[in-house]
Amino acid sequence: MSFVLPHTPAAVLRDRREKLATSLGGATAFVFAGGERPRNYPANTYPYRADSHFLYLADLSLPRAVLAVGPDGSTLFRAPHGPQDALWHGPVPGDDELLGASGIDRVRDLADLPDAIASAIGACTLPSADPSTRVAQARMLGRGWTPGAHPAVGELDAPDLALADALIDLRLRHDAAALAGIRGAVEVTVAAHRAGMIATAPGRHEREVRAAIEAEMIAAEAVPAYGSIVTVAGEILHNVTHHRRLEAGDLMLVDAGAELHGWASDVTRTWPVSGSFSPTQRALYDVVLAAQQAAIEAIRPGVRYRDLHLLASTVLARGLVDEGILRGDPEGLVERGAHALFFPHGLGHLMGLDVHDMEDLWDRAGYAPGRTRAEDFGLCYLRLDRDLEPGMVVTIEPGLYVVPAILATRELVEPFERDGTLCREALERFADVRGIRIEDDVLCTDDGAQVLTAEIPKAPDEVVAAVGG
Repeated sequence: MSFVLPHTPAAVLRDRREKLATSLGGATAFVFAGGERPRNYPANTYPYRADSHFLYLADLSLPRAVLAVGPDGSTLFRAPHGPQDALWHGPVPGDDELLGASGIDRVRDLADLPDAIASAIGACTLPSADPSTRVAQARMLGRGWTPGAHPAVGELDAPDLALADALIDLRLRHDAAALAGIRGAVEVTVAAHRAGMIATAPGRHEREVRAAIEAEMIAAEAVPAYGSIVTVAGEILHNVTHHRRLEAGDLMLVDAGAELHGWASDVTRTWPVSGSFSPTQRALYDVVLAAQQAAIEAIRPGVRYRDLHLLASTVLARGLVDEGILRGDPEGLVERGAHALFFPHGLGHLMGLDVHDMEDLWDRAGYAPGRTRAEDFGLCYLRLDRDLEPGMVVTIEPGLYVVPAILATRELVEPFERDGTLCREALERFADVRGIRIEDDVLCTDDGAQVLTAEIPKAPDEVVAAVGG
């Protein structure tokens, strides 16, 4: 792998590490970068990406490296260079260059790590996403994690939970450098979505639109932040197949975001393949757009994200009532969960270095202390339940889907059919709608919200104008 020095200024990285050390109160955190993972044989690896906590604190792409942060500053433990590294991967920076670029205090050989852990006071760590690294962590730090599985929150020792909470507190509100990183990813994503709209036409295939989208990412030295969803089967929420032929009358749902220098973006748009919405498609598109706009307009510091979800759900329910698909009072329908027949997922999530930021830390990151997930269908998928603060970046992504599996599940549907809440006859009029989602990346500011992805068309007339060039 080629090596790239940090894009984040050393002073910013040093400040983040100092804040973490202060939060730990004398303990030492060992943050593992993770290792390369082979696709089939050892030398054929997946593209390497360091674990996000390591990137946040060091911004280095060093497989197997470990960063120690504690009362005596920061130490980078790195694997020694192999004799063939320069041949296969090009020049590798020396220790002095690493220290200068990252602001880390010292570099030591990776072989010294076990002794450093053994002598550290209050050694703590977080389980790596890389299974082989996780095994090494458990062995060196004496953790009893379940072999092969990412530990549940209940399996973590108290020092590790303290580290998790300290990192959550650091990463929840983005500093200026982090926001610059996210904006860079967003800029690439804007170009990618516009390219996807231009590439869309009847007779083409999903894979061709995906190729146009991801070509923009590659040209900008970015990568997809997650598996791109480019599909006319929008009712499949995480559809990552791309084999279908585009037909006039289809709606194309694209959920694609770039990752640039580790920072993510996450955007969904829905547009008509033929370049014009049918009346039924336009009616439901307007319902979803109204729900999204209502949630965005309500964003400000102190607002509970769960309330934004319920607001968007109520606007969506009101639109379904107006179209005759549901009957009843919109607030009452949301209380009963009727809207979740068509909007079964949560409104969105945190975003940053991970497209679902810090979800490796379970609901401890997404849910404020004392709050837990609801068990109700739909609401149980809400990934975020915190009060918003300036510097937080969240996605706002309501959707409306006609999912056969949901509408065929008797225990979900029967209560609403029995009392006439759900009108299948009205729903049949919207047979050309399978799934609609509209998603933006939104920064909570001191007095409201800034839509970072506003340059990607979503007003119906602007969407139509962008399709097909």
